[in-house]
Amino acid sequence: MKYLWILFIGLTIAAKAQTNDFKYTAVDPRPFADNANHWYFGFDKHNVINCKPNQPKYQTTELTNIADNILLFQKDNGGWPKNYDVMAILTPDQKDSLIHAKSVLNTTYDNGSTYTQIAVLANVYTVTKIGKYKAAALKGLDYILKSQYKNGGWPQFYPLESNYSRYVTYNDGNFEGIMGLLKDIDDDKPQYAFLDDTHRKKLKEAYQRAFPCILKTQINDAGKPTAWCQQYDEVTLQPAWARKFEPPSICNKESADLVLFLMSLEHPSKEIVTAVENAVTWFEESKILNTRVKVIPAEKFITPFRVSNTDRVVVTDSTAPAIWTRYYELKTHKPIFCDRDSKIVYALADIGRERRDGYAWYTYAPQQVLDKYTQWYQKFH
Repeated sequence: MKYLWILFIGLTIAAKAQTNDFKYTAVDPRPFADNANHWYFGFDKHNVINCKPNQPKYQTTELTNIADNILLFQKDNGGWPKNYDVMAILTPDQKDSLIHAKSVLNTTYDNGSTYTQIAVLANVYTVTKIGKYKAAALKGLDYILKSQYKNGGWPQFYPLESNYSRYVTYNDGNFEGIMGLLKDIDDDKPQYAFLDDTHRKKLKEAYQRAFPCILKTQINDAGKPTAWCQQYDEVTLQPAWARKFEPPSICNKESADLVLFLMSLEHPSKEIVTAVENAVTWFEESKILNTRVKVIPAEKFITPFRVSNTDRVVVTDSTAPAIWTRYYELKTHKPIFCDRDSKIVYALADIGRERRDGYAWYTYAPQQVLDKYTQWYQKFH
């Protein structure tokens, strides 16, 4: 018993030393960029506040001011809404509006929401030891636990809504964003030393529960594993429609991001290794050569969705690097495109200009996987 007590004291001292060595001097604005861009350059009817002309921002080193903003945006259920700038210096009226809207639970993981705020709060608490940041981070982590499906996946919005946002979502980094945070906890990173044993256990279990979901949702066409869809029915785990121009399909951008996460694991299971290898085979088979997408000037085009001053055309170019389309048709594996009428076509030129110029139909993301694959493969073989 005496030995165990000495061991416990030693581990406690080591943990405190590790925490004391933790350095965090500035908030990285990049994980919040998508939210901020939507706030400044878009319009979200669900926003409680909108930006003011020339709204000033905090410096990235103003940790507690930014963390206080994050607390203002946090909802009563522990999650966060999307499409605000947490760096903005808010007016008293804006702050008051946020406080009075705490019970409006439009909370989500979309556009990098919730898991990004939790990470900042954990970092700021670790260097300041100000209790309100720890409490808010724990509340956010409880939100992650509550919103996880029994099958291991997460919806885009929670509480659940009666639309595609209830699907298990890989789109826009939803899934791997949550998993990245849980991986830091599973790896016992020092900024999460504040977690009590109960929270730590539950969060590590949630992390492990998600891997079978990833494996089950890798699309297998006639015995041939490929990659992943953007979203899946939360009950059947079958590929599903999201927005009208986002069909169930093999989605290379989301798949590449997910595979990069899987490749970051230090001790992947045999099943995870196989899933990565199958995805890499798919990326090799689905790449498109001698093709480039050019953005060209075009007459101003106004729609209810956006204003366009450019158009996009696909051209043949023998010097072009490998490229991939965002969507590949299930079964046939043909590149596909889709307008707001949900009609699938097989050439970018066959959809209207609003969607043709207003959506990322092509991607280079799988190349990031291919560039890392040889070194990764050697590590696990």
